[in-house]
Amino acid sequence: MYIYNVTVKIDKDRAEEWLHWINDKHGQEVVDTGCFTHYNMHQLVDPQQDDNPTYVVQYHAESEEMYKKYIAEYAPKLKQEGLDKFGDSFGAFRSILKKIK
Repeated sequence: MYIYNVTVKIDKDRAEEWLHWINDKHGQEVVDTGCFTHYNMHQLVDPQQDDNPTYVVQYHAESEEMYKKYIAEYAPKLKQEGLDKFGDSFGAFRSILKKIK
């Protein structure tokens, strides 16, 4: 199992809108590519540096190949949709995790 981990810090004034977008549209669009089985969402509780919330979205892929397929075929378009919608209201850090247990 591979987990595509996306950590997002969003301006507090846009956070509710971003959450609706992830939950109502974007998260399912990523899963619908067929590269991931599901996703989970978390809110970072500690440490917090300011009033702007940080969220972690974890997309679960059955193999490294499926993750790589997503990056090559789907990620550019889906990332751009987020940039177009939220512009400089957020920052994102992406990483890939390999489940070992």
